[in-house]
Amino acid sequence: MISHPRRHCTVELQALPSRIGQVRRIVSAQLRYWHLDALIDRAALGVTELLSNVHRHAQPDKTCTVEIELLLDRLMVSVRDRDPRLPVVADADPLATCGRGLAMVAR
Repeated sequence: MISHPRRHCTVELQALPSRIGQVRRIVSAQLRYWHLDALIDRAALGVTELLSNVHRHAQPDKTCTVEIELLLDRLMVSVRDRDPRLPVVADADPLATCGRGLAMVAR
């Protein structure tokens, strides 16, 4: 049986503006450690957008979990919060300065 390496990292935090930069640095450092430097910018941008959404919209609090997982050749970066409501991807103007985060992540 061939075993495939799995790499996993989890960070729990309050999605406050002061923490978003810290989590970006954690994600960047972890991907650098896994030699995935080419994915750092996209992963850091996605985490920033998702944590900003948790900060703006999540109820009852801003507690969330950021998870990074590498299995075979697939990287998954996710953010989970405690809000029972599902997020809605809006059709935002590409030139808008807010409201584009989930659409960007979905692409």
